[in-house]
Amino acid sequence: MPPSRRGIIRARSRLFYLKIKKTLEKCRGLCYNRREKHFGEANVKKECKKEWFFDRFCGTQLVVYTEDRRIVEVGVESDRGGDLLGNIYKGRVMNVVPGMQAAFVNCGMERNCYLPLDEGPVQLNSYDGAVGSAVRRTLKEGDEVLVQVEKLPRGSKGAKVTCGLSFVGKTLIYLPNTDFLGISRKITDPAIREALLKEADKLRDSGQGFIVRTAAENATKRHIKTESEYLKRIYRSVLEAARTAPVGTAVYREWALPVKVMRDSLGGVSGIYVGDRELYERVLHLARMRSDIDEKKVVLHTGERSMFSDFGLSEQVYELSNTHVPLENGGYLVIDVTEAMTVIDVNTGKYTGDTDLENTVFHTNLQAAREIARQVRLRNIGGIVAVDFIDMADEAHRAAVDEELARVLSEDRSKCRTSPMNELCVALFTRKRTNNELKSFMLKPCPHCTREGYVLSDLYMAMRIRSEIIDTFAKGYRSVILELNHELMERIFSEGYFKKDVEGGWRGRRIYLVGHRTFHEEKYTVRGDNSPVLTLPDTARLLY
Repeated sequence: MPPSRRGIIRARSRLFYLKIKKTLEKCRGLCYNRREKHFGEANVKKECKKEWFFDRFCGTQLVVYTEDRRIVEVGVESDRGGDLLGNIYKGRVMNVVPGMQAAFVNCGMERNCYLPLDEGPVQLNSYDGAVGSAVRRTLKEGDEVLVQVEKLPRGSKGAKVTCGLSFVGKTLIYLPNTDFLGISRKITDPAIREALLKEADKLRDSGQGFIVRTAAENATKRHIKTESEYLKRIYRSVLEAARTAPVGTAVYREWALPVKVMRDSLGGVSGIYVGDRELYERVLHLARMRSDIDEKKVVLHTGERSMFSDFGLSEQVYELSNTHVPLENGGYLVIDVTEAMTVIDVNTGKYTGDTDLENTVFHTNLQAAREIARQVRLRNIGGIVAVDFIDMADEAHRAAVDEELARVLSEDRSKCRTSPMNELCVALFTRKRTNNELKSFMLKPCPHCTREGYVLSDLYMAMRIRSEIIDTFAKGYRSVILELNHELMERIFSEGYFKKDVEGGWRGRRIYLVGHRTFHEEKYTVRGDNSPVLTLPDTARLLY
């Protein structure tokens, strides 16, 4: 082919790519009109309504973050154990594996924890800053060490821990034994970055470090200094506790879920709704400690129906247990979470497009990229994620979908790294795992399919049943008859799931449980009755 001809082809390809890119940018300016069910250009950018919902039930705390009443994040934590991530333990080295450059440490958990001996810059690559050379630790069997949980245990793997301790505040992260000075990449003004780094440098001692968080951009110097002194006091108290603590003891526990949420959120909240009075008092106290959240926005839900039902969130939470996720244009995703990685498949479904197959596929993949970013954040999926997009023949289309996926993932608070889509239209990205995946709360292994499938967990089933009981009482009934799976009924009694409700808002009302051995784990019925005399089977049991 003559050189002039090749040049013409390259120029046309470049022009076509720029045209696709311009179309993509225009698509981002479109808004979805839910009432009219069509896409139309948004002339005015509507301010997003951001709300938090906190509730506590069955020994579990649940927090939901919404934007325009559409769920964006969900967090779950047990009242008893809380979350292990960020906890500091006094551990003992059980064995050292030179070939892996790692040690296995007994921290009092079910499995020994994995401790890399070469801890270098990789653990701090989420921030801009000067990183020193890798730290090589010399440990031997029997040594006692202070370690912090960096990654939660998963499947057959124990927790990953680090000796590089860190203490997280609102504006700073304190690194007592790591010589590092870093700053959040979300602070972009060069002058502000320089001033904040200079201020943080003054606050650290030799061999220590600080990471400046995004919230520091709007904080005063006095606030930053006060917080740095507070974090240093916490570290000194940890050292003091570790001197006498036995091996396997948690000498520092990360804050409970409401505290972490309030600490890490950046304000601009339209409302904070709490479904439990005790939890309401804690959240209100935290709001009063902040200058950017009006305590009047913290509202105790007192309606007769359950809070998540009242705000139309119950079904949205339930949908997160499904592997199939519908797209607005009729396409859908299939999300398969395994121990090794998460695989997401994109399908056109009912969407047939308006022009040709290539454009139909392109628009489905674009919409899928945006929904994938939302779903991994919603379900708190971490690790490696492989996305099998629908095959696109046009290179410009592949580049545009690649760009869109990288853009929407960059808005995630958890660190994400993307790899370019290959010629098979498979894209890979990684997401930092910061909490338990929602799957562990909502699902349990199915006993009928040799642990290859899942059914809804007992705890999540109890949450759904509780919501329906509250809604039944709200209709004016004084008695409720609940028919359910026999094993689930026994678990409700043994774990005391509804004990707090019976002693509180359900006092003076009757709830009868009828267990059926033939009921599937997810099958149940709830009905109200105001009859003075109830006719029930002999197996019926009064709740507490």
